[in-house]
Amino acid sequence: MKRLKFYILAVVIVAFSVVSFNPVTAQEQKPPAQQDKNKKPPDEEDQEPAIKLGAQLVTAHFNVTDKTNRYINDLAKDDIEVFEDNKPQRIFSFERQTDLPITIAMLIDISGSQEYTLPYEVAAGQRFLRRVLRPNKDIAAVVSFEQESVLVQDFTSNIEKLRRALDDVRVSVQPRAIGGVGGTPPINGGSNVGATAMYDSIYAASSELLAREAGRRVIILLTDGADNASRVKQREAIERTWRKEVIVYSIGIGDPIHGGIDSGALKRVASETGGRAFFPRNEEDLDKAFALIDEDLRSQYILTYEPANEAKDGSFRTIQIRVKNRKDLTVRHRRGYFAQKES
Repeated sequence: MKRLKFYILAVVIVAFSVVSFNPVTAQEQKPPAQQDKNKKPPDEEDQEPAIKLGAQLVTAHFNVTDKTNRYINDLAKDDIEVFEDNKPQRIFSFERQTDLPITIAMLIDISGSQEYTLPYEVAAGQRFLRRVLRPNKDIAAVVSFEQESVLVQDFTSNIEKLRRALDDVRVSVQPRAIGGVGGTPPINGGSNVGATAMYDSIYAASSELLAREAGRRVIILLTDGADNASRVKQREAIERTWRKEVIVYSIGIGDPIHGGIDSGALKRVASETGGRAFFPRNEEDLDKAFALIDEDLRSQYILTYEPANEAKDGSFRTIQIRVKNRKDLTVRHRRGYFAQKES
C-alpha cells in the first residue's frame, strides 16, 4: 500500500512539472497586470443593471400596432428603446403583461346632449363589462357626470351589480357624489342641471376613485366632449392622470342637435394618457370600439427604467418608447411623469 501511494504521488508531481514548465502554456498565460482591462466578462451584457438604493423606478405600460391596427405581441427587450426628455435610458425590466388586474372607472355623460344616445351607451357598456371583467381579478365602477361627478356603483367585480347600476343611469340623475369617497366634498358643486364638467370628472375619478386601487387604472369616458362647467382646465385633468398613472379611452357620442362632438378634446385626453379615442356612428361601431379597448388592455407590454436624471425637482419628464428600426409601428403610452420632489 505504501508503495502504491508513493507511485501516485510521483505521477502527480511529474504532471504538475510538465504543466508548469510547458513553454506554450507559459506563453499563453498573462500576469493579471498584462490582461486586457477593457475586455468584459462574456455574460456581462446579459446581466441586469444594478439599481441604487432609494432610486425612483419609472414604469410604463404600452402597446404596439402596425398600419393595419394589428397588435405586435412578439417583441423582446432588445427590440425596444426608451428615452426621457429625448435622452436614452437603460431598461431595467421588460415583459409582456397580459394578466395584471384591470381597474375600470366608466364615466358616463348624463347631460341633456346625451338624452337620445344614452340607452345605446348603457347597453354597450354592459356588454363590454360582461366581456372584459374576470371574476375576482378585475373590478369596475360606474360614475355619471354632468355638473357634478356622482358614484352610481363603487368598485366591484360583480357583473350583475354593474348591470343594474348602468340601468339606473338616467339623464340628470343625482346619486351619491363621488366626492363622498374618502370624506371629501364633490370637486364642483352647484345645481346647474344639464351643464357638463368633463374635466372635473376625469380629475375626480383619477384622484379620489382610481388612486386607491391597484392594477392598470383605466377610465372609459362616454361623452360628446363638450365641457362648459369644469373648474379645472384640460391640462390639469391630463396632468392628474399622469400622476396617478391612469389611461383614458374616449368614446365620442353626441347628438347633432346639441352641437355634435368635440373630437379634438377627446383625442387629446386619450393620446396624452396612452389611450385611444373612438367615434362610433351606430351601436355596432360602439361594440367594435369596446372590443378594441378590451384587446388593448390584454396586449400590453410593461417596462421599467431608472432615470439617468437623478434630480428630485418635481419636474415633468417626457417618455418616448420606440421599436428599433420600425418606423411603421405605432407605440401608445402615457406622455410622461412627474419626478419625485425633495421633501
